[in-house]
Amino acid sequence: MLRIKKLDIFIAKQFGLLFIGTFFICQFVLMMQFLWRYIDELIGKGLTMEVMAQFFWYMGLMLVPQALPLAILLSSLITFGNLGESSELTAIKAAGISLMQSFRSLIVITIIIMFGSFYFQNNIGPSSNMKLTQLLISMKQKSPELEIPEGIFYDGIPNCNLYVQKKDIKTGKLYGVMIYRMTDSYEDAAIILADSAMLQSTAEKKHLLLTLWSGEWFENMQSSEMANSASVPYRRESFISKRIVLDFDADFNMTDAASLSNNAKGKSLEQIYHTIDSLNARYDSVGRSYLADASVRYYRIPSVSKADSANAIKKADAKGYEIDTLFNRLPQSQKIRVINSALSDIRQASSDLDFKSMMTGDADQIIRLHKIEAINKFMLALSCLIFFFIGAPLGAIIRKGGLGFPVVISVLIFIIYFILDNSGYRMARSGMWAIWFGKGLASAVMIPLAIFVTWKATNDSAVFNIDAYKEFFAKLLGIRLKRHIFGKEVIINNPDYTTDAEKLAKITEDVYIYNKVQHLKRLPNFINVFFRYQPDHEIERINEELENVIEDLTNTKNKFILHDLNKYPILATKAHTRPFERKWLNIAAAIIVPFGIVLYLRMWRFRMRLYRDLRIISQTNTDILGRIKDIQTRNNQNVTIK
Repeated sequence: MLRIKKLDIFIAKQFGLLFIGTFFICQFVLMMQFLWRYIDELIGKGLTMEVMAQFFWYMGLMLVPQALPLAILLSSLITFGNLGESSELTAIKAAGISLMQSFRSLIVITIIIMFGSFYFQNNIGPSSNMKLTQLLISMKQKSPELEIPEGIFYDGIPNCNLYVQKKDIKTGKLYGVMIYRMTDSYEDAAIILADSAMLQSTAEKKHLLLTLWSGEWFENMQSSEMANSASVPYRRESFISKRIVLDFDADFNMTDAASLSNNAKGKSLEQIYHTIDSLNARYDSVGRSYLADASVRYYRIPSVSKADSANAIKKADAKGYEIDTLFNRLPQSQKIRVINSALSDIRQASSDLDFKSMMTGDADQIIRLHKIEAINKFMLALSCLIFFFIGAPLGAIIRKGGLGFPVVISVLIFIIYFILDNSGYRMARSGMWAIWFGKGLASAVMIPLAIFVTWKATNDSAVFNIDAYKEFFAKLLGIRLKRHIFGKEVIINNPDYTTDAEKLAKITEDVYIYNKVQHLKRLPNFINVFFRYQPDHEIERINEELENVIEDLTNTKNKFILHDLNKYPILATKAHTRPFERKWLNIAAAIIVPFGIVLYLRMWRFRMRLYRDLRIISQTNTDILGRIKDIQTRNNQNVTIK
């Protein structure tokens, strides 16, 4: 039976307070990002506070499901980071409670949030998205003249550059108007100056009516009929009042109901599936009609008699029967008619196929967007649980609370998730990737990460142990490690110089014999390296004896010997024998030709490095033997004097 313990309540309270705070922070950040995207739609429109309040309200509701995963990631990371930093997590583990048991209450809360996120996306989010879309369309269609800025040229109207010195938002009048109007080319450009003007949209929202007062019209007259006339280079007209009809900008005409009905983000899961079924049924019938039309037009076989068929076969079998020959026999006028007829048929067929391709392509994209949105509702809810199993274990590993390092980690993880999710969405939307692959890419990458950090946290593994990573990359790249031997303040046992000197002399002799037998300067045997591995026990024995001597000599007080000990290189006793420990990895590396060649050359490099290291060892042994001899000589002299 599941019992709620005080520890569960304590951790739940810590998480709950942080979740509320981080949720509003994430919501604010996402709203500012969304607002920056549509800032051009809000500035200079004269919108009331009521409209702005509706815009922010619907925008906030729409972004709630996106803020929940990030808030869970950040709050869970900070919660367990605080517990680790204050040693409370250590006390919990010391009491015999595992990390997964401490996660228990938060897992339940996260699952509840996950189902709440799905419910929100399926019921509240679609209506908010639809309301926000309608509101944005209304903003774009509100008072086109209010969109024109003051003091700069505005090119939002096709074929026109409009300059307004001042405008009155209440009356809609424009003052100090200058218009550069281009029709066919820059040679036909017209310049219009007016003291005031009024810009209004027509009832059908297809054109703009520009009313001008007290102005002049300058127009270049270098058209086709006036090309040879030099006496009238331009036309000038003064007017008291004039009206001009301009083409309406497409950005203002977005009230088509079809565009809103195809908005997949504004539909629940049931509506999405219903729409997909309707679209499939509709466009399947269109596709069948296209297929039938193509079969009749391009693949229809006319009925022919047996005699005509036999004649056609005879002509086909006859020597010298070619289309070019028959075409060359035709008169010139008939050749032209044949070519024009063929070109006309090809252009008509190409235009018809382009139109049908556009229709079917649009249908595929609409269906694809609906399927993407259906999968997105599940994936966005699932991301809440995924981010919890990333944030909570990372907090237990990092053991840093507050809004410093946890925020950096959370932002980096969320950026990676956002890039993967957005890239997958774009590729799936364009049809380059399968829908399930595009929308599942981010989760497929984050789930293994969540499993990895959870496993590391439950096993108390040091994921962020810098020394472990340094050692790993040092071995991978072949970076040398240096000795750091310092004099000891307290020495219990003095080194046995006589025994050490004998061992060093023996090591020097063994090194000489080893170099003579192994021929380290030569290229290694390819077969022995990758297929017939033979361990090098001799160099392992030499290295072990040398390390024992070095360990004993670290007890010396002689600074010169300590200095010489740091000259000894740290030998890599296996790097020159084989690339990997396992035999099958070596065989696989040899089969992969480029990789095997690189490893083979790397092996040669390690053999050359071992050769140089052994020379250094021999020289250092000689130096230390000389210093030991000096020490023994002084000791003998002191004994003689006494």
